[in-house]
Amino acid sequence: MQPKQTSATRKNSVYQGSKQRVRVGNKRQVRSGPLVNTSSVFCRGNHYWARRGYDNNAHLPKAEERICWVKRQNFQNLMTILFAVCFGLSLMAQVRELPSPASASSGQPNLTVAANGRVYLSWIDRLDGGRVALRFATREKEGWSTPRTIAEGANWFVNWADFPSMSVLPDGSMAAHWLAKSGAGTYAYNVNLARSFDGGKTWSQPMIPHRDGTQTEHGFVSLLPSGKDAFTAIWLDGREMAGASDSHNADHGHGAMTLRAAQVRRNNMLENEARLDAKVCECCQTSAAMTSLGPVVVYRDRSDQELRDISIVRLVNGNWTEPKSVFEDGWKINGCPVNGPAVAADGKRVAVAWFTGANNKSQVKLAFSNDAGATFDAPLAIDDGNPVGRVDVLLLPNGSAVVCWLEKVGNAGEIRIKHVKPDGTRGDAITIAATNTARSSGFPQMVRAGDSLIFAWTNNRVLTATHIITIR
Repeated sequence: MQPKQTSATRKNSVYQGSKQRVRVGNKRQVRSGPLVNTSSVFCRGNHYWARRGYDNNAHLPKAEERICWVKRQNFQNLMTILFAVCFGLSLMAQVRELPSPASASSGQPNLTVAANGRVYLSWIDRLDGGRVALRFATREKEGWSTPRTIAEGANWFVNWADFPSMSVLPDGSMAAHWLAKSGAGTYAYNVNLARSFDGGKTWSQPMIPHRDGTQTEHGFVSLLPSGKDAFTAIWLDGREMAGASDSHNADHGHGAMTLRAAQVRRNNMLENEARLDAKVCECCQTSAAMTSLGPVVVYRDRSDQELRDISIVRLVNGNWTEPKSVFEDGWKINGCPVNGPAVAADGKRVAVAWFTGANNKSQVKLAFSNDAGATFDAPLAIDDGNPVGRVDVLLLPNGSAVVCWLEKVGNAGEIRIKHVKPDGTRGDAITIAATNTARSSGFPQMVRAGDSLIFAWTNNRVLTATHIITIR
């Protein structure tokens, strides 16, 4: 027998619902009353389910119930979840699947937002004959535009963690990167950059931003607009590891992975080439953002004692600063965890999210800065106790942040987000999608455009969703 909904329950609810069709076990019933504290959606069989939790009244069950009558094929037309997050502001969110423009054999998604708020999704499609193509689409009112091809080839380096990206410059031109093999070695590959000046209809021949000519690893790229028609490319550069074994764990004593950057002008001229750090973790993603004082880059560093914490470098008065720890976790690990940080900036406000396994405890953390990354507040724990990491972060106009990460749940995983107020108050985690934690699931992506959060991830293919937020 199901508990009776009381007037008190209805009064305190977020949504004064009329009648809901609910399935508990094998029973389908019609119940009056609200959805309370709904926070996640997951798929079972041919249905999408919402998890429902009641308030703490003694006569109501504390365990979550499964509520659903939304068929899988109708998911994109209906999956509205209303909830309240009480930490100084109210959020009303609607989560909706966006039919993916990518093929069934797609992977490696990436999201970026232009200055005008337009969202771009890029990904890799696998073609016949061992060929692959880098494609993109733009967010339209009801979904995504028809995909366009940036480039395709047969000698690409395609990797679950080292994926292509796009950037849209203030003048409307576009830049994209992908990775192409430079030799027979497993990790012998180059960064390839191409430009488009007609909205992505045509793309230039690729150019390589590093001039060392070694058949070593060059990847984990961040692209950042740094002028009306210029952008800065940041990447991990293995030129000083030439002659090393293919295994990253065997690279000690053969030189170190470095972090490098170069500015690319409209005519593909390279300027301001620089080595930002002489020794970094070999295969963790980089992340970059533009503050009101200039660009900042975050990455996983590597000390001689094998401490692999998160560092930041900043471009100040035309010169890159010396690397500085965002926070000294003290994570000592003898191999790369393949789990890079993420950074977002708005004016002098900066937010950095990262994963650490220090002290044998997996954690996702967030730290704020109010001086363009020169100093950071003490970090906040974000995860729900069993994180895989693979983070992303963005800043909202009121200075709060939204962190996205992958949480392990049983033998599977969930893509979750959490809102963090400027004073450090954290909201409840919200599950965006169920997925798995295998390498093939890649790194979930998140961007904001107006009142929409857009997500992209891989679960057998590239999938996308939108999360509408209204900040009151």
